[in-house]
Amino acid sequence: MRYGDKDVLTGLDLRVEAGGVTALLGPNGAGKTTTIEILEGFRARSGGDVEVLGVDPVSGGEAWRARLGVVLQEWRDNGKWRVRDLLRHFAEYYRPYADPWGADELLELVGLTAQAGQRIQTLSGGQRRRLDVAIGIIGRPELLFLDEPTTGFDPHARREFHELIHRLTDLDGTTILLTTHDLDEAEKLAERIVILAGGRIIADGSPDQLARAAATVAEVSWTQDGRRHVHATEDATDFARGLLATDDGAVTDLEIHRASLEEAYLTLVQQFETGQTETAVDTFREATK
Repeated sequence: MRYGDKDVLTGLDLRVEAGGVTALLGPNGAGKTTTIEILEGFRARSGGDVEVLGVDPVSGGEAWRARLGVVLQEWRDNGKWRVRDLLRHFAEYYRPYADPWGADELLELVGLTAQAGQRIQTLSGGQRRRLDVAIGIIGRPELLFLDEPTTGFDPHARREFHELIHRLTDLDGTTILLTTHDLDEAEKLAERIVILAGGRIIADGSPDQLARAAATVAEVSWTQDGRRHVHATEDATDFARGLLATDDGAVTDLEIHRASLEEAYLTLVQQFETGQTETAVDTFREATK
């Protein structure tokens, strides 16, 4: 994708299989939202081939769009509508192609039952975001795009949203493509993490694979004879086994600390931003062979 003389995506190569949650991570300007918009059919690409549910998004018709759910970063229309009335109105667009959620059932699902009769302009930011999610899933989509979905959520609302995502994937078989700046959220929700930087993919794997790629050294800590010990090692499992095998039971509070997804992400992006793009890519590939 190119805007004027600026390349936003430079040959991004991605295949997402049906089922589960895939998270797109990356610094601002990495191309996450542009990628999502191309896949949704909202933005025409400058080049390359794209296929979503067997259709080129540029030519996708209403029947194809009914199989998708979309939650944009921000949407502020329809302020004078009442919440239940808006959901009932939108549900009618899906009926020729799908069996949409009933408004009351959907309101309960996203935690807005008490706000069913309110005008949308009176909702709080978190409540409005829940309504955005309700609109995105009203047609029981096969594929759901979530662009920064929990912006404005308090911790309780975020936890309820995570439970909803697990319900959609586990019970309804929905495939979800998620963008977020919340690394903790990505680690909790996604089986697969794709990191974009400079319009290309620099890492692609599970949260555990990304963490292992960023840190070959783990930190082992334990208590023995009343003293706390810390040791850095490349093979924490073998070190811990050896420690326990040579001890008569005096080792307690044994802990192994490996890099978190956040540490992995920061390491890989920092390598990219300091001109070590190939180092970042090679580091990940080598660690996940």
